Order: sequence, then C-alpha cells, then structure tokens
Amino acid sequence: MKRLLVANRGEIALRIVRAARALGIESVLAASAADRDSLAAREADRTVILGPAKASASYLNPNLIVHAAKSTGCDALHPGYGFLSERAGLARLCEEHGIAFVGPTPQSIEQVGGKIAARELAQAAGVPLVPGSGKLDSAADAVAFAEQVGYPVVTKASAGGGGRGMVVAQDAQQLREGFERASHEAQEAFGDGTLFLERFVQTARHIEVQAMGDGHGTVLHFGERDCSSQRRYQKMVEEAPGAILPQDVRVRLHESAVRLLSSIQYRNAGTVEFLYDVERREFYFIEVNARIQVEHPVSEMICGVDLIQMQLRVAAGQPLPLTQAQIAPRGHAIEVRVIAEDPDRNFAPSPGRITRWHPPGGDGVRLDTAMFEGAMVPPFYDSMIAKLIVQGADRQQAVLRLRDALANFCIEGIATNLPLLRHIAAHADFQNNRISTRWLEQVLLPSYAKR
Repeated sequence: MKRLLVANRGEIALRIVRAARALGIESVLAASAADRDSLAAREADRTVILGPAKASASYLNPNLIVHAAKSTGCDALHPGYGFLSERAGLARLCEEHGIAFVGPTPQSIEQVGGKIAARELAQAAGVPLVPGSGKLDSAADAVAFAEQVGYPVVTKASAGGGGRGMVVAQDAQQLREGFERASHEAQEAFGDGTLFLERFVQTARHIEVQAMGDGHGTVLHFGERDCSSQRRYQKMVEEAPGAILPQDVRVRLHESAVRLLSSIQYRNAGTVEFLYDVERREFYFIEVNARIQVEHPVSEMICGVDLIQMQLRVAAGQPLPLTQAQIAPRGHAIEVRVIAEDPDRNFAPSPGRITRWHPPGGDGVRLDTAMFEGAMVPPFYDSMIAKLIVQGADRQQAVLRLRDALANFCIEGIATNLPLLRHIAAHADFQNNRISTRWLEQVLLPSYAKR
C-alpha cells in the first residue's frame, strides 16, 4: 500500500490521514466543496474535490469515489464510517479496479448487512438471539408472532439501524398502529421497508465487542464497550469496558463475537452488538457493524492499540500484529460525542463558525476532532464536531476526569450539547452506573429540562 484515498470527512478523515502518514503511506482526501478547507484537507498529501456539498453528489457516489482513487493513483481506499462504509457495492467496485478496500469483503458486508440475514448467521454460529421473527409481510403477521413471544415487542428495519423503523408496542393495538409507520420510515431511510420483530427487553444495556479479522478465520477482540446512554437510539456516551458485566458473561460475550465473525472469515474491523438483559444476566445478538465505529477510541485507550493503523496493515495483506493473549485491557475509558446542536431548542442543529475553541487537556484526556477556532461547521452533514475521550485507572477516576474535561471545554459561536454532557456526567445515576438504554430519555432529559 503506497497511496490511500480517504473517502470521508471530519475527524475520522483526519484520523485516517494521520494513521497513513505514520505508516509512510501517502494520503489523498476525497472531499466535497464544503470541506475543501478542512483540517483533513490541509494535512493530506493531496485533496481532490468530488463535487458540491450535497452528499449524494460527493460522499455517497461510489463511481465518483472510485474514479477519484484511480485518477490519483491510489492503490487503497478507506471509507471511514457512515456514508458508503457498509455498502458492498463500493467494496466490489474497489475489487474490480484493483484497489484495496480498507474494510470487509463485499461478501462479508452482504452476509451481515441485512439484519434478518445476520440473525440467521448468528443462529448458525450458536450466538444467543432475542426471540424474534423473520421477514414480516403485514401487521397481521406481526401481531400473530407477538402473541407467540409475548408483549412488549419492538419492530426493527432489516436494512439499517439508528432507530429508524423501530416502534415499541405494549399490545396488539399499538403494534397494528405502529407497523405501517415503522415500515414507511424504514423505506424512507434505507430504501427498504422490510421489518422484523423482537421481544423488547425492559431493562437493557447496549454492549458491543470490537473485533479485527485477518480474512482467513482468525479474529481478535479488543474487549467490549457499553453504549447504553442513547437518545432516540443514537449513542451519546460510550465506555470500555462494560463495568456492569459479570466476568463469566463477559467471557461468553467475547467468545460469541469471535465465533460469529470467524464463521465467515471476516476481514478488517467490525463490531458485534448485543443487548444485555440485566435482570436475566443474558445477552442477545443485535447486529454486526462492518466498519470502524465512532466509539472505537475507548477500545484503543484501554488496549493500547491504534485500530486505524491496524486496519491499514490488514488491508495491505499483513498478518494481525498481535495475538489475543497480548491484548490486555487496562483501566476504564469514556467517550462523549460533542455535537453542534442545541438541547434547549429540541436539539436543533447549530451550524456556523466557531469563534472560540478552547479544548481541555491533562492526564488521560484525548480529543478527536477536525475543528479549530475559526472553523466552519457546515449544515450539510452529521453535526458531531468532536469526540472527547478520557481514561482512568477505574470507572470512578474516568468519570471524575470526564467532569473536569467537560467543565474546561469552551466552544463559542455555535450552540453545542456540552451543557447536556456536563449534566450527564454530574448525575448520580451515571456516576454510579445505574443506567439503561432508556435512562437518558426517561430520567436524564426530564431532569435536564427542570434544571
């Protein structure tokens, strides 16, 4: 691998550019017109403009992206996360043009990309599943299945996540009323309205396992993350390890993730997501994310690795640089997503120019961002502008460092969710790890509104 096309933007594009430079690989940033002056563009060896700001004319155009790679002499392409990172079509185009795709094979992406197919794969690998259905053709089919497993149940979109197509139903009437709405939402978001149904776990934690495969059946894991602090199914706070887990459950969780990915000879970075039923002390497979994820830095912090550099090495055909025995997670890390939105105005986006940028520092503090004083936050894309990561010897120290770092983070010129993040870090439930996937919406946000 000599020259890498970076087909993304923001902090992950900058992170990839720097990882490539550390390995002696040239980088070419494929950017939209809105990102021509970004920090990633400044640090890349070269920048090519894909097209206008509209994502469909730039970051979501696979033919244009592969053409940019070919025309600039790139022999590899990193899609980052989001955009086309989990599209088998982009990976296949890269293969056809002799470009190394920094990610899974097209076949693996297809195998885990649809949630129904992924459930079947997990079942074949002996990974625990929430009782659920296959493809549902109608609300009547959904009600019939719900009567078998019992309420409450939740609808899910086969083609994607992020809360789109999800409706929790406590009874048949709610399920009938929500089914068509969920299907329409999934169709609008993913171009596929196919739904399936699962039993809804009342007190749940969202636990996921970070993995890396060599494409020949060897898969390593880098511990688990607890991503239970969510708003509308979007993660806001992520931690590693999952301190709630009993050790025997943790071991079985890791084994399940590795067994699942090994069964398809998975290559490169991937995350296996689970729902942990606190009351039953049982975990259930949710899905596989066939890419690097936003929250990967907490795994890096506790394991002492650079997962982006490892991605590049694997894509270049090199063996995994570690054995499982050499991966020894230490301490506790927490990541919060700093977003250009106003929690006091129903989380309205807040694009604009940053007039003051004073990030925190100190022991155990890391900031992944492409922002700086004077930078423009465009209105066209996801509004996350930074990831603040802290690490401590244990969770208690990590929480204290998070509180201090948030208190010393100053951003002016735009509204951000920093006040909400400070409220989360100061809440007794969070400090004592008494949360669930519904805690933020049911407990934290009402208390924030009354502050």
